[in-house]
Amino acid sequence: MEDELPEIRQRKIIHVDMDAFYASVEMLDNPELRGKAIAVGGGSSRGVVAAASYEARKFGVRSAMSGFLAKKKCPHLIFVKPRFERYTEISRKIREIFYEYTDKVEPLSLDEAYLDVTVNKKGNPSATLIAAEIRKRILDVTGLTASAGISINKFIAKVASDYNKPNGQKTVNPDEISDFLENLPIGKFYGVGKVTEEKMYQLGIFTGKDLKEKSEEYLIEHFGKSGGYYYHVVRGIHNSEVKSDRIAKSVGTEHTFFENLVSEVFMMEKLDDIANELDRRLGKKKIAGKTVTLKIKYSDFTVQTRSKTLPYFISDKSLILETVKELLYQEKPKDSVRLLGISLSNLNTDTDTGKPNKPIAVQLKFDF
Repeated sequence: MEDELPEIRQRKIIHVDMDAFYASVEMLDNPELRGKAIAVGGGSSRGVVAAASYEARKFGVRSAMSGFLAKKKCPHLIFVKPRFERYTEISRKIREIFYEYTDKVEPLSLDEAYLDVTVNKKGNPSATLIAAEIRKRILDVTGLTASAGISINKFIAKVASDYNKPNGQKTVNPDEISDFLENLPIGKFYGVGKVTEEKMYQLGIFTGKDLKEKSEEYLIEHFGKSGGYYYHVVRGIHNSEVKSDRIAKSVGTEHTFFENLVSEVFMMEKLDDIANELDRRLGKKKIAGKTVTLKIKYSDFTVQTRSKTLPYFISDKSLILETVKELLYQEKPKDSVRLLGISLSNLNTDTDTGKPNKPIAVQLKFDF
Protein backbone atom coordinates (compact mmCIF):
# COMPACT_ATOMS: atom_id res chain seq x y z
CA MET A 1 0.00 0.00 0.00
CA GLU A 2 2.82 2.37 0.87
CA ASP A 3 4.27 1.61 -2.57
CA GLU A 4 1.31 3.47 -4.09
CA LEU A 5 1.97 6.72 -2.26
CA PRO A 6 4.87 8.10 -4.38
CA GLU A 7 2.71 7.86 -7.52
CA ILE A 8 -0.31 9.41 -5.78
CA ARG A 9 1.78 12.29 -4.44
CA GLN A 10 2.65 13.29 -7.98
CA ARG A 11 -0.89 14.49 -8.63
CA LYS A 12 -2.12 18.02 -8.01
CA ILE A 13 -5.90 18.08 -7.88
CA ILE A 14 -8.23 21.05 -7.42
CA HIS A 15 -11.90 20.77 -6.52
CA VAL A 16 -13.78 23.96 -7.38
CA ASP A 17 -17.22 24.44 -5.83
CA MET A 18 -19.39 27.50 -6.47
CA ASP A 19 -20.84 29.15 -3.36
CA ALA A 20 -24.63 28.67 -3.01
CA PHE A 21 -24.71 28.69 -6.82
CA TYR A 22 -28.42 28.94 -7.71
CA ALA A 23 -29.13 31.42 -4.92
CA SER A 24 -26.03 33.47 -5.78
CA VAL A 25 -27.10 33.72 -9.43
CA GLU A 26 -30.50 35.01 -8.34
CA MET A 27 -28.84 37.65 -6.12
CA LEU A 28 -26.50 38.59 -8.97
CA ASP A 29 -29.39 39.19 -11.37
CA ASN A 30 -31.59 40.86 -8.76
CA PRO A 31 -29.49 43.07 -6.44
CA GLU A 32 -32.54 43.64 -4.20
CA LEU A 33 -32.14 40.04 -2.99
CA ARG A 34 -28.52 40.47 -1.88
CA GLY A 35 -27.91 39.80 1.78
CA LYS A 36 -31.36 38.32 2.25
CA ALA A 37 -32.54 34.83 3.16
CA ILE A 38 -33.69 33.32 -0.13
CA ALA A 39 -34.59 29.84 -1.32
CA VAL A 40 -34.69 28.76 -4.95
CA GLY A 41 -37.87 26.72 -5.45
CA GLY A 42 -40.09 25.52 -2.65
CA GLY A 43 -42.64 28.30 -2.96
CA SER A 44 -45.75 26.26 -2.16
CA SER A 45 -47.06 23.74 0.35
CA ARG A 46 -45.84 20.92 -1.92
CA GLY A 47 -42.69 22.71 -3.06
CA VAL A 48 -39.12 21.60 -2.45
CA VAL A 49 -36.08 23.85 -1.87
CA ALA A 50 -33.43 23.41 -4.57
CA ALA A 51 -30.90 25.78 -3.01
CA ALA A 52 -30.63 28.27 -0.18
CA SER A 53 -28.52 31.38 0.37
CA TYR A 54 -26.06 31.41 3.28
CA GLU A 55 -28.36 33.86 5.05
CA ALA A 56 -31.14 31.24 4.88
CA ARG A 57 -28.82 28.40 5.89
CA LYS A 58 -28.18 30.16 9.21
CA PHE A 59 -31.80 29.35 10.07
CA GLY A 60 -31.45 25.69 9.07
CA VAL A 61 -32.87 25.93 5.55
CA ARG A 62 -31.33 23.28 3.30
CA SER A 63 -31.78 21.87 -0.20
CA ALA A 64 -34.35 19.06 -0.55
CA MET A 65 -36.30 20.53 2.40
CA SER A 66 -40.02 21.14 1.92
CA GLY A 67 -41.02 24.74 1.36
CA PHE A 68 -43.41 24.47 4.31
CA LEU A 69 -40.63 23.45 6.71
CA ALA A 70 -38.21 26.02 5.28
CA LYS A 71 -40.73 28.82 5.88
CA LYS A 72 -41.33 27.54 9.39
CA LYS A 73 -37.61 27.68 10.16
CA CYS A 74 -37.17 31.08 8.52
CA PRO A 75 -40.43 33.09 8.44
CA HIS A 76 -38.88 35.92 6.41
CA LEU A 77 -37.59 33.53 3.73
CA ILE A 78 -38.01 34.74 0.14
CA PHE A 79 -38.83 32.05 -2.44
CA VAL A 80 -37.48 32.49 -5.97
CA LYS A 81 -38.51 30.50 -9.03
CA PRO A 82 -35.58 28.51 -10.48
CA ARG A 83 -34.13 29.40 -13.90
CA PHE A 84 -32.06 26.42 -15.01
CA GLU A 85 -31.26 27.87 -18.42
CA ARG A 86 -29.55 30.80 -16.70
CA TYR A 87 -27.63 28.51 -14.34
CA THR A 88 -26.49 26.39 -17.30
CA GLU A 89 -25.39 29.50 -19.21
CA ILE A 90 -23.15 30.63 -16.35
CA SER A 91 -21.88 27.10 -15.75
CA ARG A 92 -20.61 27.00 -19.35
CA LYS A 93 -18.63 30.21 -18.78
CA ILE A 94 -17.09 28.73 -15.65
CA ARG A 95 -16.05 25.56 -17.47
CA GLU A 96 -14.45 27.63 -20.23
CA ILE A 97 -12.25 29.15 -17.53
CA PHE A 98 -11.28 25.68 -16.28
CA TYR A 99 -10.18 24.67 -19.79
CA GLU A 100 -7.86 27.68 -19.95
CA TYR A 101 -5.74 25.84 -17.35
CA THR A 102 -6.15 22.13 -18.13
CA ASP A 103 -8.05 19.71 -20.34
CA LYS A 104 -8.35 17.32 -17.41
CA VAL A 105 -11.67 18.59 -16.10
CA GLU A 106 -14.30 16.34 -14.55
CA PRO A 107 -17.59 18.20 -13.94
CA LEU A 108 -19.74 16.78 -11.14
CA SER A 109 -22.68 19.16 -11.65
CA LEU A 110 -23.37 22.67 -12.89
CA ASP A 111 -21.52 24.17 -9.94
CA GLU A 112 -18.54 21.94 -9.17
CA ALA A 113 -15.69 20.11 -10.90
CA TYR A 114 -12.34 18.41 -10.39
CA LEU A 115 -9.27 19.69 -12.22
CA ASP A 116 -5.95 17.88 -12.55
CA VAL A 117 -3.30 20.61 -12.85
CA THR A 118 -0.24 18.41 -12.32
CA VAL A 119 0.71 19.45 -15.84
CA ASN A 120 -1.17 22.60 -16.86
CA LYS A 121 -1.42 25.04 -19.74
CA LYS A 122 0.01 27.91 -17.70
CA GLY A 123 3.17 26.03 -16.72
CA ASN A 124 2.52 27.01 -13.11
CA PRO A 125 3.96 24.48 -10.60
CA SER A 126 1.73 25.74 -7.76
CA ALA A 127 -1.78 24.26 -7.65
CA THR A 128 -2.57 26.68 -4.82
CA LEU A 129 -1.81 29.72 -6.98
CA ILE A 130 -3.72 28.22 -9.90
CA ALA A 131 -6.79 27.71 -7.69
CA ALA A 132 -6.62 31.31 -6.48
CA GLU A 133 -6.27 32.54 -10.06
CA ILE A 134 -9.22 30.44 -11.25
CA ARG A 135 -11.41 31.77 -8.44
CA LYS A 136 -10.48 35.35 -9.35
CA ARG A 137 -11.21 34.67 -13.04
CA ILE A 138 -14.63 33.25 -12.13
CA LEU A 139 -15.40 36.34 -10.04
CA ASP A 140 -14.25 38.70 -12.81
CA VAL A 141 -16.19 36.91 -15.55
CA THR A 142 -19.40 35.97 -13.71
CA GLY A 143 -19.51 38.15 -10.60
CA LEU A 144 -19.84 34.99 -8.47
CA THR A 145 -17.56 33.54 -5.81
CA ALA A 146 -16.16 30.02 -5.68
CA SER A 147 -14.32 27.95 -3.09
CA ALA A 148 -11.58 25.43 -3.77
CA GLY A 149 -9.77 22.53 -2.21
CA ILE A 150 -6.29 21.50 -3.31
CA SER A 151 -4.44 18.27 -2.58
CA ILE A 152 -3.00 15.05 -4.02
CA ASN A 153 -6.30 13.31 -4.79
CA LYS A 154 -9.97 13.94 -5.48
CA PHE A 155 -11.21 12.85 -2.06
CA ILE A 156 -9.02 15.21 -0.02
CA ALA A 157 -9.55 18.09 -2.48
CA LYS A 158 -13.33 17.66 -2.22
CA VAL A 159 -13.25 17.66 1.59
CA ALA A 160 -10.88 20.66 1.62
CA SER A 161 -13.08 22.77 -0.67
CA ASP A 162 -15.73 22.89 2.05
CA TYR A 163 -13.22 23.91 4.71
CA ASN A 164 -13.13 27.69 4.15
CA LYS A 165 -16.47 28.26 2.45
CA PRO A 166 -17.70 30.64 1.22
CA ASN A 167 -15.17 32.37 -1.03
CA GLY A 168 -12.10 30.62 0.34
CA GLN A 169 -9.71 27.80 -0.36
CA LYS A 170 -7.75 25.19 1.55
CA THR A 171 -4.57 23.40 0.48
CA VAL A 172 -3.66 20.09 2.11
CA ASN A 173 -0.01 19.37 1.37
CA PRO A 174 1.26 15.77 1.29
CA ASP A 175 2.90 16.06 4.70
CA GLU A 176 -0.29 17.54 6.24
CA ILE A 177 -2.70 14.83 5.07
CA SER A 178 -2.50 12.55 8.09
CA ASP A 179 -3.17 15.30 10.66
CA PHE A 180 -5.88 16.89 8.49
CA LEU A 181 -7.85 13.65 8.13
CA GLU A 182 -7.35 12.48 11.71
CA ASN A 183 -8.75 15.73 13.12
CA LEU A 184 -11.70 15.85 10.71
CA PRO A 185 -15.19 15.22 12.17
CA ILE A 186 -16.53 12.02 10.65
CA GLY A 187 -19.54 13.82 9.16
CA LYS A 188 -17.14 15.90 7.02
CA PHE A 189 -15.83 12.82 5.20
CA TYR A 190 -17.15 12.79 1.64
CA GLY A 191 -19.33 9.69 1.32
CA VAL A 192 -20.49 9.65 4.94
CA GLY A 193 -24.16 10.64 5.00
CA LYS A 194 -26.39 11.29 8.00
CA VAL A 195 -27.40 7.64 8.45
CA THR A 196 -23.80 6.40 8.25
CA GLU A 197 -22.67 9.21 10.53
CA GLU A 198 -25.15 8.09 13.21
CA LYS A 199 -24.04 4.47 12.84
CA MET A 200 -20.41 5.50 13.24
CA TYR A 201 -21.27 7.47 16.36
CA GLN A 202 -22.83 4.33 17.83
CA LEU A 203 -19.55 2.50 17.12
CA GLY A 204 -17.52 5.22 18.85
CA ILE A 205 -16.24 6.76 15.62
CA PHE A 206 -16.40 10.55 15.85
CA THR A 207 -13.25 11.70 14.02
CA GLY A 208 -10.87 10.51 11.36
CA LYS A 209 -8.53 9.35 14.13
CA ASP A 210 -11.25 7.08 15.52
CA LEU A 211 -11.92 5.72 12.04
CA LYS A 212 -8.23 5.09 11.42
CA GLU A 213 -8.02 2.92 14.53
CA LYS A 214 -10.51 0.42 13.07
CA SER A 215 -9.26 -2.48 10.98
CA GLU A 216 -10.35 -2.94 7.38
CA GLU A 217 -12.11 -6.19 8.38
CA TYR A 218 -14.05 -4.39 11.12
CA LEU A 219 -15.20 -1.62 8.77
CA ILE A 220 -16.24 -4.07 6.03
CA GLU A 221 -18.14 -6.10 8.61
CA HIS A 222 -20.16 -3.04 9.67
CA PHE A 223 -20.36 -1.06 6.41
CA GLY A 224 -19.97 -3.63 3.63
CA LYS A 225 -17.95 -2.57 0.58
CA SER A 226 -18.00 1.03 1.79
CA GLY A 227 -15.89 -0.11 4.74
CA GLY A 228 -12.93 -0.68 2.43
CA TYR A 229 -13.41 2.81 1.01
CA TYR A 230 -13.42 4.38 4.50
CA TYR A 231 -10.32 2.39 5.49
CA HIS A 232 -8.33 3.74 2.56
CA VAL A 233 -9.49 7.36 2.34
CA VAL A 234 -8.78 8.06 6.02
CA ARG A 235 -5.18 7.11 5.15
CA GLY A 236 -5.18 9.54 2.24
CA ILE A 237 -5.38 6.78 -0.36
CA HIS A 238 -7.77 7.44 -3.24
CA ASN A 239 -6.49 6.47 -6.66
CA SER A 240 -9.36 7.66 -8.85
CA GLU A 241 -8.09 9.88 -11.67
CA VAL A 242 -9.78 13.02 -12.97
CA LYS A 243 -11.78 11.59 -15.86
CA SER A 244 -12.32 14.18 -18.54
CA ASP A 245 -13.30 11.72 -21.26
CA ARG A 246 -15.37 9.19 -19.41
CA ILE A 247 -16.98 6.65 -21.75
CA ALA A 248 -20.72 7.10 -21.55
CA LYS A 249 -22.68 3.99 -20.62
CA SER A 250 -25.92 5.94 -20.76
CA VAL A 251 -27.23 9.38 -21.63
CA GLY A 252 -30.02 10.84 -19.59
CA THR A 253 -31.61 13.88 -18.07
CA GLU A 254 -33.95 14.46 -15.16
CA HIS A 255 -35.90 17.29 -13.55
CA THR A 256 -36.86 17.88 -9.93
CA PHE A 257 -40.17 19.66 -9.55
CA PHE A 258 -40.92 22.27 -6.95
CA GLU A 259 -44.52 21.16 -6.76
CA ASN A 260 -45.12 17.42 -6.62
CA LEU A 261 -47.04 15.93 -9.54
CA VAL A 262 -50.11 13.77 -8.93
CA SER A 263 -51.53 13.28 -12.43
CA GLU A 264 -50.04 11.19 -15.25
CA VAL A 265 -51.23 13.88 -17.68
CA PHE A 266 -49.03 16.49 -15.96
CA MET A 267 -46.21 13.96 -15.79
CA MET A 268 -46.36 13.42 -19.57
CA GLU A 269 -46.15 17.18 -20.11
CA LYS A 270 -42.97 17.29 -18.04
CA LEU A 271 -41.60 14.17 -19.73
CA ASP A 272 -42.06 15.86 -23.10
CA ASP A 273 -39.76 18.69 -21.94
CA ILE A 274 -37.26 16.16 -20.56
CA ALA A 275 -37.33 14.23 -23.85
CA ASN A 276 -36.58 17.47 -25.72
CA GLU A 277 -33.48 17.99 -23.61
CA LEU A 278 -32.40 14.37 -24.04
CA ASP A 279 -32.94 14.65 -27.80
CA ARG A 280 -30.55 17.63 -27.91
CA ARG A 281 -27.91 15.74 -25.94
CA LEU A 282 -28.17 12.66 -28.14
CA GLY A 283 -27.92 14.79 -31.27
CA LYS A 284 -24.83 16.55 -29.94
CA LYS A 285 -23.13 13.25 -29.08
CA LYS A 286 -24.42 11.57 -32.27
CA ILE A 287 -25.30 8.37 -30.46
CA ALA A 288 -28.35 6.13 -30.08
CA GLY A 289 -29.43 3.39 -27.70
CA LYS A 290 -31.72 0.41 -27.28
CA THR A 291 -32.81 0.63 -23.63
CA VAL A 292 -35.14 3.38 -22.45
CA THR A 293 -35.41 3.90 -18.69
CA LEU A 294 -37.97 6.02 -16.86
CA LYS A 295 -36.91 7.19 -13.40
CA ILE A 296 -39.53 8.22 -10.85
CA LYS A 297 -38.73 9.70 -7.45
CA TYR A 298 -41.72 9.97 -5.16
CA SER A 299 -42.48 12.55 -2.47
CA ASP A 300 -41.16 10.14 0.18
CA PHE A 301 -37.81 10.09 -1.75
CA THR A 302 -38.14 6.44 -2.79
CA VAL A 303 -36.99 5.84 -6.36
CA GLN A 304 -38.49 3.53 -8.97
CA THR A 305 -37.12 2.76 -12.44
CA ARG A 306 -38.94 1.16 -15.33
CA SER A 307 -37.05 0.04 -18.44
CA LYS A 308 -37.72 -1.40 -21.88
CA THR A 309 -35.14 -2.70 -24.33
CA LEU A 310 -36.00 -2.40 -28.01
CA PRO A 311 -34.67 -4.65 -30.80
CA TYR A 312 -33.09 -1.66 -32.54
CA PHE A 313 -31.22 1.57 -31.74
CA ILE A 314 -33.22 4.77 -31.37
CA SER A 315 -32.34 8.40 -30.84
CA ASP A 316 -35.47 10.12 -32.11
CA LYS A 317 -37.49 11.99 -29.51
CA SER A 318 -40.87 10.68 -30.70
CA LEU A 319 -39.75 7.05 -30.39
CA ILE A 320 -38.24 7.66 -26.95
CA LEU A 321 -41.36 9.44 -25.73
CA GLU A 322 -43.61 6.69 -27.08
CA THR A 323 -41.67 4.14 -25.04
CA VAL A 324 -41.66 6.40 -21.96
CA LYS A 325 -45.44 6.78 -22.17
CA GLU A 326 -45.80 3.02 -22.23
CA LEU A 327 -43.55 2.72 -19.17
CA LEU A 328 -45.42 5.44 -17.27
CA TYR A 329 -48.84 3.90 -17.80
CA GLN A 330 -47.81 0.31 -17.17
CA GLU A 331 -48.33 0.88 -13.44
CA LYS A 332 -50.05 3.68 -11.54
CA PRO A 333 -47.59 5.84 -9.53
CA LYS A 334 -47.80 4.90 -5.86
CA ASP A 335 -47.56 8.49 -4.62
CA SER A 336 -47.06 12.07 -5.77
CA VAL A 337 -43.91 12.55 -7.84
CA ARG A 338 -41.08 15.04 -7.18
CA LEU A 339 -38.63 13.97 -9.93
CA LEU A 340 -38.83 12.40 -13.38
CA GLY A 341 -35.96 11.32 -15.59
CA ILE A 342 -35.37 9.60 -18.93
CA SER A 343 -32.17 7.82 -19.90
CA LEU A 344 -31.01 5.84 -22.90
CA SER A 345 -28.49 3.02 -22.45
CA ASN A 346 -27.25 0.01 -24.40
CA LEU A 347 -25.61 2.61 -26.63
CA ASN A 348 -24.16 2.16 -30.10
CA THR A 349 -20.72 3.13 -28.83
CA ASP A 350 -17.53 1.12 -28.93
CA THR A 351 -16.72 -0.06 -25.40
CA ASP A 352 -13.03 0.70 -25.81
CA THR A 353 -13.07 4.11 -27.41
CA GLY A 354 -16.47 5.47 -26.54
CA LYS A 355 -16.85 6.62 -30.16
CA PRO A 356 -20.14 5.97 -31.97
CA ASN A 357 -20.34 3.02 -34.31
CA LYS A 358 -22.18 3.44 -37.58
CA PRO A 359 -25.85 3.95 -36.82
CA ILE A 360 -27.98 0.87 -37.10
CA ALA A 361 -31.03 2.58 -35.76
CA VAL A 362 -34.24 3.14 -37.47
CA GLN A 363 -33.23 6.63 -36.85
CA LEU A 364 7.44 13.22 -3.14
CA LYS A 365 6.75 16.68 -1.53
CA PHE A 366 5.50 19.12 -4.03
CA ASP A 367 5.26 22.86 -4.24
CA PHE A 368 1.51 23.12 -3.77
